Formats: sequence, structure tokens, C-alpha cells
Amino acid sequence: MVRFPLKVSPQNLRIFGLIVVLICVLLFFATQIHNYLNKDLFIRVSTSVAIMALIAIGQTLVILTRNIDLSVGSVVGFSAFFLGGLLARNPNINPFLVVLAGVGFGSLFGMLNGLLVAYANVPSIIVTLGTMALYRSSLVQFSGAKSISTASLPQWLVSLPQMNVISVGGYDIRVTFVITLVVLLMAHFALTRLRGGRHFYAVGSNPAAARFAGINVNWTVFLAFTLSGALAGLTGFLFLARFGNITVVAGLGFELKSVASAVVGGVNIFGGSGSVIGAFLGAILVDVLDTSLVRWEVISEFWREAVLGALILLSVTADTLLSRKLLAISLKKTKSTQEQMATFQDSLTARKGP
Repeated sequence: MVRFPLKVSPQNLRIFGLIVVLICVLLFFATQIHNYLNKDLFIRVSTSVAIMALIAIGQTLVILTRNIDLSVGSVVGFSAFFLGGLLARNPNINPFLVVLAGVGFGSLFGMLNGLLVAYANVPSIIVTLGTMALYRSSLVQFSGAKSISTASLPQWLVSLPQMNVISVGGYDIRVTFVITLVVLLMAHFALTRLRGGRHFYAVGSNPAAARFAGINVNWTVFLAFTLSGALAGLTGFLFLARFGNITVVAGLGFELKSVASAVVGGVNIFGGSGSVIGAFLGAILVDVLDTSLVRWEVISEFWREAVLGALILLSVTADTLLSRKLLAISLKKTKSTQEQMATFQDSLTARKGP
């Protein structure tokens, strides 16, 4: 009988495990909450994930290069408020230009982070912690103690979150979710099929080796932060469309959730490994937990953040232990192969004789 060896990469193993965990979480809450698994849950989670997954993708790009972006929440809030004010003053502006303005506006914030981290060599956690406060304070000053209301926005934007691309068996696939899927597939293709995308992994795995191989490490890090800011700007547009009423606290707390989504999705916090597909599934898991804990009467509001923090700790710990185990197995196989080659060479020498 011929046996075909089944090879599963560590990343695919993580994704498979994440899907199993997600199914287990859904089944658990189905036993705890009455009428839990229904169409409303699907619509609520898919609409929410459409927002969170975008910044999780941007966060993944940054983490792959051994960095972190804590300013994404502030960029989302500022972009949402900026676009809301732009549309309030110019309601007839082309929707494509509005999206482009959000992406460009967010890119500027990302560029500032990238310049300080990549070219000034300031640690990313220090830079983005500072810019997080700077962007949020600037938003407070920019807003002038005012807020954006749904009444001041054009109807096409207000109705955008309810627009369906397709409905299957009563399960509506909203246009915002499709936008996120398109970005997800583009990012996945770039990271896995394009040479420039592989540079993110090379820089995160070993910056010195990447530089020796001719990769522009500074530019790669700068690009990662720029793309993170651009996706945060796009998220600001979707955030504005979904909620309409925007205040200076818009996007607050998105930093923790974006990091949680990436790390829970198998992105190594030390850089060099992970995928945007995993981050997307991580965003779904985080959102399912967040949504379910609100409806689960056993857990109070106070414990929701605690559960999210515990999930991050467990994910990082599990990823570290798994990486060490895989490394040990790889070293053992390498050593075994070397011993087999040495034995083979000795046998050939013995056959030839002196």
C-alpha cells in the first residue's frame, strides 16, 4: 500500500486550531444564551468584523517587522471625524474621493510613525504610544468640542452599512464586509506571492540577515507603518458609515483589540511569522467573544476586558511554546539527516577500499 505523507505547515496548523476554537466558542455560548445561533448574530458579527479586521491586517503588517502600532485607534477616530466634517460641508462629493481622502489621511499619520521608527531608530512602542496621545489630543482640539451627527451626513453614507451584496438563505452579506474581504485577499496575495511582501517576513525574522541580502529594511518598516495608517484611515470611513454619530472618543480601545486579533490569529509578536488570514479569524474570535459576553449574564461588563487580556496572554504563551517545540523538532530532523548522510558517506568510503 502506498502512503502519502501529509505535510501541514505550522501556520496552517494554527489557522486550523483557531477555527476549531471558534467553533467551540460558538457551541458553548449556544448552550448558555437562548436563541444564540441566528441570522442576527451573523449580521452583527460580520458588520463589526468588517471594521476590526481592517486594522488587524494593518497591525499584522507592522508586527511582522518586529514592531507594534498603538496609534491605530486614534487614527481611526481622527479619520472618521475628518471625513464626517468633510461630508457635512460638501455632501455632494464623489464617494470614491471620500474613501481616497480617508486612506490618504491615515497614510500621513502612518508615515510619521514610520519615519520615527525606521529612520530615527526610536522603538515603535515608544513612538506609537506618544503619537496615540498626540493624535487623540489633536482630535480634541480639531473638533472644537463638537461632534458629527448622522443628520449632517449624506444618505448614501448612512445607508451604506445596510446595503447587501448578496443574501444566502436569509444571511445577508453586507457591502462593508465585502470591502474587508477584498482588502484581506489583496494583502494575503501580496505577502505570499510578491517578493516585496516576503520582505516583511525577512525583516521580522532577522533584520541583519535581511539587510545583508540586499533588502531595504528601513523602507520595509516605513511601508508597514504607512499601510497600517492607510488601513486605519479606511477603517475610519467604515466606522463613520456604521455609527454616524462621531465624538472625540471614536476608535478608543481599538489598539488592544487589533493587537489581540493579530496575536490570537497566530501572528508572532516577535515578528517574522503569521498571516493576515489568521488575523482575520482572530478578529472574528475576539468579536464573537466581545459580543457574546455582553449577552451572557454570568459575566459582568468589568470582566470583558479581563477576558480579552487573558486571551492575549494565552495566545502569546501558546505561540511561544509551539514555536520552541517546532524548532526542537526541526533541529532534531536536521541532526538526524546529517547523521544519515555521514553514515552513507562512510559506507561509500568502505566500499571503495583504501
